[in-house]
Amino acid sequence: MQPSDLNERIVARGQALFAAIADEKPALFSSATWTGRVLQWSLQNEEFKTSLFRFVDVFPVLHGSQQLTEHIRQYFGADEQLPPVLATGARLAGKLGPLGGALLAKAITVNLHELARQFILGESTEELAQRLKVLHREGFAAVIDVLGEATLSHAESGEYLATYLRLLEVLAAEERRWQALPGLAGAPAINLAVKPTALYCLANPMDFAGSVAGILAPLRRIAERAVAAGAFLCIDMESYRTKEITLEVYRRLKREFRDYPHIGIALQSYLRDSEDDLAELLAWSAREQLPISIRLVKGAYWDFETVRARQMGWECPVRSSKSDTDAAFERMAAAILRQHRFCYFACASHNIRSIAAVLETARSLRVPDDRYEFQMLYGMAEPVRRGILAATGRVRLYCPYGALVPGMGYLVRRLLENTANESFLRQTFAGAAEIEKLLEDPEAVLSRLRAQERDAVPGDAASANAPAFRNEAAADFTRPEVRAAFPAALAAVRGRAGETAPLFIAGRDVLTATTVPSRNPNRPAEILGHVCQAGTDEVERAMAAAGAAFPAWRATPAMARAAILRRAATLARQRLYELAAWQVLEIGKQWDQAHADVSEAIDFLDYYAAEMLRLGVPQRLGELPGEENFLIYEGRGVAAVIAPWNFPLAIACGMVAAALVTGNTVVFKPSSLTGLTGRRLVELFAAAGLPDGVLNFVPGAGSAIGDQLSAHPDIALIAFTGSLEVGQRIVERAAVVCPGQRQFKRVIAEMGGKNAIIVDADADLDEAVPQVLASAFGFQGQKCSACSRVIVLEAIHERFVERLVAAARAWRLGPAEDPAFDMGAVAEAAAQRRIRDFIEVGKEEGELLYASPLPEGEGYWVPLTIFAGIRPEHRLAREEIFGPLLAVMRAADFDQAIAWANAPSFALTGGLFSRSPANIARAGNEFRVGNLYINRAITGAMVGRQPFGGCALSGLGTKAGGSDYLLHFMDPRIVTENTLRRGFAPAAKGAGQT
Repeated sequence: MQPSDLNERIVARGQALFAAIADEKPALFSSATWTGRVLQWSLQNEEFKTSLFRFVDVFPVLHGSQQLTEHIRQYFGADEQLPPVLATGARLAGKLGPLGGALLAKAITVNLHELARQFILGESTEELAQRLKVLHREGFAAVIDVLGEATLSHAESGEYLATYLRLLEVLAAEERRWQALPGLAGAPAINLAVKPTALYCLANPMDFAGSVAGILAPLRRIAERAVAAGAFLCIDMESYRTKEITLEVYRRLKREFRDYPHIGIALQSYLRDSEDDLAELLAWSAREQLPISIRLVKGAYWDFETVRARQMGWECPVRSSKSDTDAAFERMAAAILRQHRFCYFACASHNIRSIAAVLETARSLRVPDDRYEFQMLYGMAEPVRRGILAATGRVRLYCPYGALVPGMGYLVRRLLENTANESFLRQTFAGAAEIEKLLEDPEAVLSRLRAQERDAVPGDAASANAPAFRNEAAADFTRPEVRAAFPAALAAVRGRAGETAPLFIAGRDVLTATTVPSRNPNRPAEILGHVCQAGTDEVERAMAAAGAAFPAWRATPAMARAAILRRAATLARQRLYELAAWQVLEIGKQWDQAHADVSEAIDFLDYYAAEMLRLGVPQRLGELPGEENFLIYEGRGVAAVIAPWNFPLAIACGMVAAALVTGNTVVFKPSSLTGLTGRRLVELFAAAGLPDGVLNFVPGAGSAIGDQLSAHPDIALIAFTGSLEVGQRIVERAAVVCPGQRQFKRVIAEMGGKNAIIVDADADLDEAVPQVLASAFGFQGQKCSACSRVIVLEAIHERFVERLVAAARAWRLGPAEDPAFDMGAVAEAAAQRRIRDFIEVGKEEGELLYASPLPEGEGYWVPLTIFAGIRPEHRLAREEIFGPLLAVMRAADFDQAIAWANAPSFALTGGLFSRSPANIARAGNEFRVGNLYINRAITGAMVGRQPFGGCALSGLGTKAGGSDYLLHFMDPRIVTENTLRRGFAPAAKGAGQT
């Protein structure tokens, strides 16, 4: 059949289906209900819609009429912004005071529960069983989905598993009471959808093999129970992050249960690579002689996938338009139907065009009716589901089951789906879209869109508008080549073990008699190499070389200096995995942490290069006739860069690059723990073409070299990142003007933090718990930005602590090079001793909630440790520990939480988890730290987006990765010229002058 003929039949079938539903409207869009009127208002007011959905999201955790009415006020503001159905209640509440507020809260609670019940089939097995009987009497089958957005611990994953096992038991007993459905006589009456990642709380593409095994173990138990009950089991597809894991889980499960045909998987047509996934699945099924089943959906996480891809610098995994998704859906449906002999098809859509396409494609391919069915979401598009049931007799409703609180995420997605501008249901039942438009071939629509895009954006316009700076992409561990790159890089680095890293002075390697070994903190007996140590003489030679190179380097045009940084960035990209592997082994960073460190170094190189091109152009000041005033910036002289071990490439590179690109020469001292990584940085700059003497590398004992450099009369500036104690000493010594010194030293210092996260009473714990854990224990808590205090409001304290400790118990300790482990060893034996001492202090000051078991064998291991009952006066609340120790503090209210957060002398980073607009705004004004993060982790600042640096005793107010950072490395000068000559002044050029 020709495509045009098939499309004509699809349109005709769609028109018939539209005629069958006539003027019916779904309950959700009915003006007869409170919910319908509120949603209709949201279609007219985008601001109200956003507030409504955010309020629905926070609603389940609000307790008491006061908290409810306060959030209603914060989210919806003045009466004129409310729809009439809410405005009347709000005015009544205002007149009646607390009683009116209680009445309004009660009314909204009742109506939101009704809204939830429209989408959620039941909150108990008894309610579920009763409603399933009703659905079967109406002719509808069901697929049951257990609600739940996130499992954070093995205990929560176990609860999810137990729910499914109980559900199968209950449904097996209830099945005999259901009315038979002739249209689905060949399919199991019991049909379950399982979210695989909910069965294993540690699912992570970085640990691909471990994630597959972790999901398979509980899923196997569900499958065994499903086989015993004769039930159908569908593996749901969730976010793109776990797509490949889910596909592998399905393939392995099918092999294990090869004689059982009723195990299927969901695919999402909005994913760009789903057609390839489908082709591979169909080919695999044919090779293995395994019957499969595919539930084809459009996809429900478009906003999340789009935003996440942009934030991470990845290619967007989802299609950019609805027509593209719809066209892919029709192509994929046709591909499945062509293989109907061994692939059962479930068409999951409310879109009448998509349904008509499946019906007519199946007819043209002579697909038997018992080889495909239609599925729709419970609570949506009732007229469509009744019309399709009448036409086919084969409709199964996707029915969520569970409590309201875990169901809010699902409910918000359904509301978004119903009210999105491109939503088929909105256009059909709440808009005025013509049937011809709704039934148009999506391929034709897509062709028009692409033609418009080509006309709107000429080829050169896109590149002309490209941003000057873009963050380096994060590691995408969904890609197998990324996962394979790390073991290869680690092996290559180990192949270089035993090397001796020399000093680098005046463009030449310098060997010294004294060396120190560089050890793997996870296996201290493993020596990666030896690093030559500079003494006083070598430092003086480096200072002389840097001083001699300074005049020529300062005179080098900014464009040429920036070009060297960009070449270094290119070289770092080419060696990205090698540079990351050095950090995995030398300082114990996990794969993702090490990759992020290298990416940040690349960002510093690119960003500072772009900034110097801006700052390197003389700036004309004023427009008065007869004079010209120009502001210019130039390097100060020799810069001492003293770098830390915790970000041995990124922070070192940022400080070195800033000093170099601004026209200074550098004497660079790395941490004694990461000399090999520091040497790799010097090699990058040398390979990029940096002239001799401009960058000099002098690893050595911090106390000796740091003191020598900070007091040296020829040092113009010092860039330092490290502890408060050392930073304070540098500031003191740099302040002394030595004999022969020609300028005051400038100190750029970032020091410690005692960083707090506040968890508000209305916080989303599904987000707060994992982000607090990541902030506190990522890279063993060895980040200056790490969370060391979590201040939890009393109303939510017990539940937060319960989930926090349960989630912490799931974290695994082991060597950083193995992606199966979440936390590794700390940097050195001295750090190990210090952290253990603080654990003993914590036992005296508070209550030990959890201390993780330690791995066997060598390694600088300390437990992941959580204390509760910590007060502001305790050492655990005041002193920087720099390790995996978290203090939990219980605050009576938000006032106390803010006061406690600001109590220490440090002010580096802080965080807030809240869904109160008022408290979010208040934290922005009153939580006084250098970097405040709201509803996200407090580590991982991005160059150009979150310039990093603190105040108070955390730093001197500079912001690395920000637009003003380079100014601290330069001196500004003004050049003023009197352009009058005997009364004659050059005229400013006007509009008509040439």
